[in-house]
Amino acid sequence: MRVAGVDIGNSTTEVCIATLGLKEELVFESSALVPTTGMKGTLHNIRGIKEVLQEALRKINKNVKDVDLILLNEAAPVIGDMAMETITQTIITESTMIGHNPNTPSGEGLGKGKTVLLEELQDTYEDEDYIVIIGSHIGYQEAAKLINASRHSIKGAIVQKDEAVLIYNRLKYPIPIIDEVKFIHKIPLGNTCVIEVASEGGTIQTLSNPYGIANLFNLTPEETRRIIPIAKSLIGTRSAVVIRSPKGQVEEKEIPAGTLTIYFVDGTKRMVDVDRGSEEMMHAIDSDQEILDMAGTKESNIGHMIEHMKEEIGKLSKSANVHIQDALAVDVLVPMSVEGALAGEISMERAVALAAMVKSKGLPMQELAKTLEDDIGVTTQVAGVEGVMASLGALTTKGTTFPLVILDLGGGSTDAAILEETGEVKVTHLGGAGNFITMLINTELGLENLSIAEDIKRYPLAKVESLFHIRLETGEVKFFGQPLSPKIFGKVVICKEKDFIPIETKHSLEKIVTIRKEAKRKVFIQNALRALKSVAKGNDLTQIPNVVLVGGSAMDFEIPQMLLEYLTPYGIVVGKGEIRGVEGPRNAVATGLVLSKVKAL
Repeated sequence: MRVAGVDIGNSTTEVCIATLGLKEELVFESSALVPTTGMKGTLHNIRGIKEVLQEALRKINKNVKDVDLILLNEAAPVIGDMAMETITQTIITESTMIGHNPNTPSGEGLGKGKTVLLEELQDTYEDEDYIVIIGSHIGYQEAAKLINASRHSIKGAIVQKDEAVLIYNRLKYPIPIIDEVKFIHKIPLGNTCVIEVASEGGTIQTLSNPYGIANLFNLTPEETRRIIPIAKSLIGTRSAVVIRSPKGQVEEKEIPAGTLTIYFVDGTKRMVDVDRGSEEMMHAIDSDQEILDMAGTKESNIGHMIEHMKEEIGKLSKSANVHIQDALAVDVLVPMSVEGALAGEISMERAVALAAMVKSKGLPMQELAKTLEDDIGVTTQVAGVEGVMASLGALTTKGTTFPLVILDLGGGSTDAAILEETGEVKVTHLGGAGNFITMLINTELGLENLSIAEDIKRYPLAKVESLFHIRLETGEVKFFGQPLSPKIFGKVVICKEKDFIPIETKHSLEKIVTIRKEAKRKVFIQNALRALKSVAKGNDLTQIPNVVLVGGSAMDFEIPQMLLEYLTPYGIVVGKGEIRGVEGPRNAVATGLVLSKVKAL
């Protein structure tokens, strides 16, 4: 009898194929994994299941007709999303700010004056200070000549072309100059303007400080509160311009973050404001009571997010009976565009990211099994819960003994289970794992590229310091006999196997590494402690002697070491599983599904 155990995960679908003899001797034959097709636990998974079966069977020169039984795991999807904690959006309706960071600003210091086109300055006779606007139709030589010849007080310049240095070098007196302003025609004329350029290697100090702006423009406390997003968006830049809008041109739209309500099976409920942050949200979620569902206040950010999650699952499962039975909340900084700015300025706003375990009685696992059976003609059954199956699979790791505690670190969920010698199993299934980390990295770095974010999560980074050497994130320097591609010179790169993938961002190597490690700590460390505490006797972590790590995320190059560091104070020994001695920490659930069939006979 040939049995195939199929583990449908949020990210990958894995299979273990084994032959069971008449005397119940079990021979493992093959395994494989492919990306999961569609959302976990839906009919869209069938294509991926067929692909993984074909790949594994090809390795042993067999086909689907040679399989007698397919066993599927119970599958509950996990969805990640963002709920803004600070959702105030300042809309500047007539280009009032340039938080520009060009490669070649020139001069340094502050300049304040009225905005005026350089070519029109000679017709202006007021005895005032000016900031001149220099369009692309004026070359650097003519611009310098006009500034030098002017009898007016010019305190700074904003240039459309990349010519700040060329102009500055020809001036009789120094002024701060910003260039590469693409939408220079949108700058309002005749308005009070302040320009700031920092010295080389430095960052601006006054225009990134809301009180600095308030002092320069004589703002009221209410006006100062409104310009906070502008100041925040300019932090870390070498140059900036802030222009005072005419009265009435700044509007503010507020969307409340909302309140999360947690309903428990015993009929009680807890409410927590999202703007109190993830720590208070998790305190409300983590209780000894079983969660029935969660909801958010209507017309709020958290309300819209939860409604969207439930609608998505409801459409896939064709059921209105959708519940959120666990969630992981973490604080995150989200880059938000400041509307009306001239150079794509962003403001880093605090948000709460949520990974929710969404369950529905309508999730078509039985329908999925029947549809697959009808499609390929092989008996298919839904065989077991992931945590239990992962425990059985982990037992094939040499050196393990009872009680066996496993942490299954997957793409969507973090599962823990304790398997006693009596056969008793206690499991927990928590939302939030590898995919959630990828989302956090993608969001905080503003990449808008989940593929790059996934690689940042999985591989070490380096800075290309010359065409013949790189500096790894550990500080180690690596030299090359052949020159590297000029396209990656000076960039932060992902060291993916034998390739170097550039990260198109202005963030430093240290910043990216910090965000990556913090995302892993917020998700896996927090969820590991939650999960292990849930299965430990008396919720006491010191009662757990050792933990076997399984799942795709257990193969991460730094997560096992991070977990060991955090769990060692509790006397817990942590190590990666070696499923069947050949799979590493992968294939635990698929292997456990096969083993469960043997034990059932």
